[in-house]
Amino acid sequence: MRPSQRYRFLLSPLRIGPLTVANRVVFSAHLTNYAEDGLPSEQHASYYEARAAGGAGLIITEEHSTHPTDWPYEKLIHGYEPEALPGYLRITAAVHRHKVPIFAQLNHNGGQASSMYSRRAVWAPSPVADPLFQEVPHAVTEPEIAEIIDGYATVAKRCRDGGFDGVELQCSHSSIVRGFLSSATNLRTDRYGGGLEGRARLLLELLEAVRGAIGPGLALGVRLCGDELVEGGITIDEAVAVAKMVEAQGRTDYINTSIGVATATLYMIEASMHVPPGYSAYISSAIREAVSLPVVGVGRFKDPLQAERALAEGQCDLVGIVRGQIADPDFVAKARAGRSETIRLCLSCNQECVGRMGLNRWLGCIENPRTGREAAALAPTASTPCPSGHAVSTPAGTGIPARDRAGPVLVVGAGPAGLQAAIASAQRGRQVTVWERLDEAGGQLRLAALVPNRAEIGDLVRNQLQECRQLGIEICFGVEATLDGVVSTGSDRVIVATGSRPLRPGWVEAAESEGIKVADVTAVLAGTLALEGDVLVVDEVGFHQATSVAELLSDRGCKVEIVTPAMVVGQDLGITLDLEGFNVRAALKGIAQSTDRVVIGASDGVLQVLHHPTGTIEERHVNCAVLALPGEPEDTLYMALRRAMPDLYVRRVGDCVAPRRAHAAVIEGEREGSRL
Repeated sequence: MRPSQRYRFLLSPLRIGPLTVANRVVFSAHLTNYAEDGLPSEQHASYYEARAAGGAGLIITEEHSTHPTDWPYEKLIHGYEPEALPGYLRITAAVHRHKVPIFAQLNHNGGQASSMYSRRAVWAPSPVADPLFQEVPHAVTEPEIAEIIDGYATVAKRCRDGGFDGVELQCSHSSIVRGFLSSATNLRTDRYGGGLEGRARLLLELLEAVRGAIGPGLALGVRLCGDELVEGGITIDEAVAVAKMVEAQGRTDYINTSIGVATATLYMIEASMHVPPGYSAYISSAIREAVSLPVVGVGRFKDPLQAERALAEGQCDLVGIVRGQIADPDFVAKARAGRSETIRLCLSCNQECVGRMGLNRWLGCIENPRTGREAAALAPTASTPCPSGHAVSTPAGTGIPARDRAGPVLVVGAGPAGLQAAIASAQRGRQVTVWERLDEAGGQLRLAALVPNRAEIGDLVRNQLQECRQLGIEICFGVEATLDGVVSTGSDRVIVATGSRPLRPGWVEAAESEGIKVADVTAVLAGTLALEGDVLVVDEVGFHQATSVAELLSDRGCKVEIVTPAMVVGQDLGITLDLEGFNVRAALKGIAQSTDRVVIGASDGVLQVLHHPTGTIEERHVNCAVLALPGEPEDTLYMALRRAMPDLYVRRVGDCVAPRRAHAAVIEGEREGSRL
């Protein structure tokens, strides 16, 4: 079946106002933290250009602020500044090189903000504090509303002058307009409050003003929240009614959709893998039934088949695919070429995209080391064919003699770090062999994919193995790497990726002597130790290890308690938006959570637990303890090679350098492999 038949809807063109998009895939607006001093950067241009080159039908940039009172986070684009224009021209020129239209999203975040950066009062429809920022905003007066409208029109005209093909008003998850639309945040009694008609007045006036600023030659869209998921907030019925008002006004060319509120229910806007794909398609479906304007659907679409199905079933006219194209800029091009199986599928892990943003860092991707670095200069390359028929790159001018570059590379370990090192090395023309002592690739990530609703994390390894097959990389399983074995291969470059090993704290021996089983998380996931009865999970990592194994054991009938020295169990799950969902499931499954506690010993058949704020020693009568603790590097082979063969080019990557998370392993593997 030809790709055009398999993706009959996805790859078909569509008219949006004055322009036509080549396909239905939208790279929707999302924050990047790429702004520099409040202005668009070279990285913005390179980032969007990569997705245009990869075949996206339409690109919508991240939000451009329309007023100085709006500065909710440090690296916001200040669209109200005239100095933004050169950056706009740079972005649009880069995207237009690939004949792809690009829209700018305009926004004022309203009460979902802080005065920390602006040193001005936050503006909102009413003095209702946001649950995250917890700052009481200033209720804007009608003259100030007129000022807001003028700001939108001014920035819209600047976007027109900057070469954009259209603009989108963000009236959804973090916007002063959504604040006006919602009865939860709009308590006004003037003509901008009260019933839905009054609450929608600002939106309609903005659309009128922006259309006047950009003229008929540019597309104009609006992104609406279909369900705030908060008490007294916008419901789907109200969203449909607003969509009808927007269409009846006759100024708008399409409607984009969203779910949730960016501060109160953010975990539903950028849902993790625990939430099924297409979970918010009911919003676009309901709006599409009510209006004739093209409607964009969103909701964790991660592969072309899911997107095609949504279009075929009439849930939407276009599909917003953000994380899928963050992970693989060539998402559309591969689908069009009939190579969907080679798409680097997004994991919805939220570690390097959502998570980094939450830490005020620039957006990246756990799978794609180039994401966020598109503007960085690469070494000069010479094109070399790979088994798939696609060009790959071999470094030129690296300082390594040509005869050395042609020599074999041995990678020891087929976890994420080792596989990425092999991929990066093979892409540069090297012959690569990977040794793995187990019968499967993936290392600890393979085990992580075995827990409830975490299977998609295994896509990282599956994607890497697919790339290895394309590049002709030989992976030998069941091979225990020894010093003599490595030397006998004659490899002139060796990369060691042997991972880490569990640590056993001092109290374990005493616990086992008291008849309490103690196991590391990896042993439980690997199935080498069956546990039953009362289980204490010790969380000293603060991520998925403890929470995942706790759910797994609870599902198997164990009574589970998690203890942690931190103030929150699984504290870093808040960054990836997994914490809310875990807490709901933990409550339903009866998983107890005890914070500020450290296991210090065992006697008389019980574990002794210190509640460190009070110094109280507590007892836990349990059958088993499961350890989610930091490991230590498994660097035995690396150290042996360094001692025995000091002249051998040997490097280590991943956990055998220092145990960390998968994104560090992938980046480190890419870095070392690229040097070869």
